[in-house]
Amino acid sequence: MPLTDLIRAPEARSPSAAPASPRSLLAAMCACVVLVVGMVAAINLAVPMLAASALHPSASALVWIVDTYVIFFACLVIPGGAAGDRFGRKGVLIAGLLLFALGALLSALAPNLMLLLVSRAITGVGAAAVLPNTLAVLLHAVPAERKGPTIAVWASMTGIGGVIGNVGGGAVLSGGSWRWLFIAAVPISLLLAALVGRIAPVSPRHDRRLDAPGALLLVGASVALLLGIVQGPEAGWGSVTVIAGFGCAAVLFTVWMIVELKVEHPLLDPRLFRLPHLRSACLGMTAIFFGMFALFYINASFLQYGKGFSVLRTGLGIIPLTVPIILGARHIGRLTQRIGLDATIALAFGFVGCGLLGLSTSSAQTPYPVYAAWLIVTGIGVTLALPTLSGAIAGSLPPAQAGVGAGLQATTREFGSALGVAVIGTVLTARFAAALPQDIRADHNPHTVAQALATTSGRSHDIITAFISAADAGLRVVGVTVLVLGVLVLLQSLLSRRGTTA
Repeated sequence: MPLTDLIRAPEARSPSAAPASPRSLLAAMCACVVLVVGMVAAINLAVPMLAASALHPSASALVWIVDTYVIFFACLVIPGGAAGDRFGRKGVLIAGLLLFALGALLSALAPNLMLLLVSRAITGVGAAAVLPNTLAVLLHAVPAERKGPTIAVWASMTGIGGVIGNVGGGAVLSGGSWRWLFIAAVPISLLLAALVGRIAPVSPRHDRRLDAPGALLLVGASVALLLGIVQGPEAGWGSVTVIAGFGCAAVLFTVWMIVELKVEHPLLDPRLFRLPHLRSACLGMTAIFFGMFALFYINASFLQYGKGFSVLRTGLGIIPLTVPIILGARHIGRLTQRIGLDATIALAFGFVGCGLLGLSTSSAQTPYPVYAAWLIVTGIGVTLALPTLSGAIAGSLPPAQAGVGAGLQATTREFGSALGVAVIGTVLTARFAAALPQDIRADHNPHTVAQALATTSGRSHDIITAFISAADAGLRVVGVTVLVLGVLVLLQSLLSRRGTTA
């Protein structure tokens, strides 16, 4: 059966699907969102296990295990929504869940690193088909007066999904193997696919062309950029690999822009970024997720290596970050009305940047309540940023381009996440190697904690101390970067506002 027929098949059968209550449908779509977003966060908890596994990944390979999923997710989420418009949102959603299950199963069974990375890419493609079509299915099913609250609940799942991914991932990984994380995702994906097939309604199809060249160029350019960033510490910043990565990224991004300007139905029209408010809001969203997922990446290893937490306690250890999100999100709209958009954004970046810098002062002796307090400070910034920047992106586009705005939000979030993991992983690798005692470097030249512990006996204190020093350096770099990007976002917003009033 051709792929397009397979995607359309659930749509053809849907008239016999059981009618679902709005709450049941909303719960099912939110569960799908939590699954694909939660996987982005959960894999960070498995990094120490992966580092010590029989795969023997290098420091850069660990970053790729995390980022391969995220970058395919980020670059293909807009094509995933377009495919739903063209072939049927319900069918593409089910196909995405099945592809997600296949990728997770192959990841669990992967005998080597290369197959694991390919499997992670497959899972990311599935996630990109799932996320936009959950919202599309919901908006088709609910009446006009319920669309606003429905979007708010759906959007909150993109934040809560990260928390559930940490907690649920920690519980699953307590079984002792990183493979359990992927095995657990398989039945959940299949059950959700069956549930969607049973209760989701049919939505009309639109003859929307898919911009395959644009999608391929964007993926290629993003992977090349990450290659240059990630491979730097191990290959050397002047190596052929790193220079070729940055060079290819520049060329492919340029070609992508040219193609998108000429094609009739672009994946993402670069001319949109002429809108100053949209440009600054997208940069802001990228920066916030850059900081947040860099934290997720380092937090998992810091709490396990530095504090001696179990993987379950590590998953629970990130919860203080979410307390402000849960308690304060509904109040941000009123705060923005009172103090203004620019002031809210300034506070958001101030809290996130200072929270990350505060976390960078942590050591093995730092009491967890102090660490948790800095997580709360960071969480306040995230709480201020997400609804404010989401509203700014949506408000910069006319209602007819609401789908483009939703796609931009998802793309900037996931792209920022991938960059955050890549940058902090790069700093961590370089600083860890430099902070190790000279004799360990000379005899073994390890680039990960697992490598150092496996090849050096009786020196665990020195190794963990070097790791904590590297983690603190990584958080300082990310914290300062978030503050600098926040200043750029504010300047762009202020200049555009001044230009509007002039």
